[in-house]
Amino acid sequence: MFTKTHSRAALLVMLIVAAVIPFITKNAYYLDVLIVAFIWSIAATGMNVLLGFTGLLNLAHAAFFGIGAYAVGILTFKQGWNFWLALPVGVVITAVLGYLFGLIAFRTRHDAFAIFTLAAGIIVTSIIQRWTDLTGGRDGLNGVPPPPPLLGLELEGSSPGFYYLALLALIVALYVVSVVVRSPTGRSFVAIRSNEDLARASGINVYAHKQRALMLSTALAGLAGGLYASYLGFLGYAITSPNQTFQILLFVIVGGIGTLTGPVIGTFVVTIALQFLQGFQQYQLLIFGPLLVLLVLFAPHGLMGLWIRSTLKSRRPRASATPAPAGKEG
Repeated sequence: MFTKTHSRAALLVMLIVAAVIPFITKNAYYLDVLIVAFIWSIAATGMNVLLGFTGLLNLAHAAFFGIGAYAVGILTFKQGWNFWLALPVGVVITAVLGYLFGLIAFRTRHDAFAIFTLAAGIIVTSIIQRWTDLTGGRDGLNGVPPPPPLLGLELEGSSPGFYYLALLALIVALYVVSVVVRSPTGRSFVAIRSNEDLARASGINVYAHKQRALMLSTALAGLAGGLYASYLGFLGYAITSPNQTFQILLFVIVGGIGTLTGPVIGTFVVTIALQFLQGFQQYQLLIFGPLLVLLVLFAPHGLMGLWIRSTLKSRRPRASATPAPAGKEG
């Protein structure tokens, strides 16, 4: 109970701070960094649904992010759809493809599942790279329009309007995940993560719950991808690559696997750190590699787990001193 309370408190503080930032600064660079962090936080939250709560590592996660991005990009740029219609359609397309993907992927288990998803992600990247007429191929898709104004707010570029749109999307994603995790479905996810065979023996429909977790995970990836496409206005096949999946995985690991707030914290920490290290891009792996090893060794549950553990220790009552036994009187 204490852990949940502190997780929610940390999330509430983060959201309050995020909500007032556009009133504090109008600097487009700062807003740009935060908008990108919001978008990747949604993608990381989606990965955490499958990895953190169900125990399944989908190494094609960036492929579904890219599918959502290209779906929105193609519908708005090539078909002339309105963004507010293209975005939910892109999310549905991604979730349906996630379901179809699960029909094959869940015939495998453990390491074989991760290897299969890695291969599937590479195939998606290859298709996007070669389907020039639809995706632009190696040249990418340039000219994706921004969302039209909403309630008088401009949603173009690093505007406060798009900032709040991305923040609202993140809040909705976190709310949906929190509701699912607290439901019987979420408890079934955790049971599968703990022991799949025992969960099946307990009467849980393991296959159906895996499919639900995968569809929610891919839907969130598609939502993040759709926002990403309309924000940048350009898409390249690299966003679907395994390298991008590993970056999202890094966000989840750094923040804390299996926590609601952890992936968001991890995304912000890594994203902001990368901004400070822009002048040392060739050394980023040398810097992040050892730091990640140290994090895994000393904080296996990520920054959120480290914070919760330290807070629990500080609140633990100190043991009362035991008086030494009195010596015998002579």
